[in-house]
Amino acid sequence: MQPPKTHNHIELAFEIDSDLYEIYIALLSQEGIEYFLEDDRKLMAYLPESEWNAAKEESIKTLLQETFGSVPHFTASFMADRNWNAEWEAHLQPVEISDRFLIIQHQKEYAVKPGQIVIAINPKMSFGTGYHATTRLMMRQMEELDLGDKKIMDIGTGTGVLAIAARKLGNKNPILAFDNNAWAAENAVENVAENDVSDIRVELLDAEEELAANLEEGYDLILANINKNVLDRILPVIRRHAPKAQVLLSGVLVYDEPWLKKLLKRIDYTNVKTIYEDEWLSALIEPAK
Repeated sequence: MQPPKTHNHIELAFEIDSDLYEIYIALLSQEGIEYFLEDDRKLMAYLPESEWNAAKEESIKTLLQETFGSVPHFTASFMADRNWNAEWEAHLQPVEISDRFLIIQHQKEYAVKPGQIVIAINPKMSFGTGYHATTRLMMRQMEELDLGDKKIMDIGTGTGVLAIAARKLGNKNPILAFDNNAWAAENAVENVAENDVSDIRVELLDAEEELAANLEEGYDLILANINKNVLDRILPVIRRHAPKAQVLLSGVLVYDEPWLKKLLKRIDYTNVKTIYEDEWLSALIEPAK
């Protein structure tokens, strides 16, 4: 896999209260934005320069207007390709997911509990650092599963953290991890190497256009930490082309749980277990018996 070498982005800086960061991230994710940075006064969202245009700006404003009744002040700035990691990593500290998992950033100091699994992530401002509740929820669900002999697909892999976690939890089969963002796929490759785990194939693929063909390889567990709109489109595809596979999903707000229940009923899935953190949920589902 050789993704493009340039990553010019647009930074959208929203001047909002920090209590609103989670809901804004969820809403902006529905617009295809996957990279965020939080500070005390602003939420920054990043999308590729090629995806920013008048129609995208209007779509974001309409979504915020419909949700909140007004559009907060925000600015859009061009961000040339550069070494963003030095800036990004300055904000990060080790994250304890549970007694089982600790996520560290490259070259950061950390203390490990006895038996704790350490995953080193060198993030490029994407989900998968452990700072987002959906990543933590997915990993906590994975801890409870017997992953040893499962064939796993990781859709929207981001930093690759879930695929790496599956390998460190004892999974022995090849894992396919993919993302439709070249920057994320490139970062996942780096993190797989950083953690010295093998048999994780990272690809630059579109979850919707290329999913069916890849499901034909046969999978037992599909990891999908992605947004509601994409889940709405791909779960029926997974149900049809991987009729025996379990799906572990997140990226769904607790307010959207009724929508999820209706979707699962319509396509004949059973909810095995749902867990919650903040305004997010993660559900393990499987085909109804």
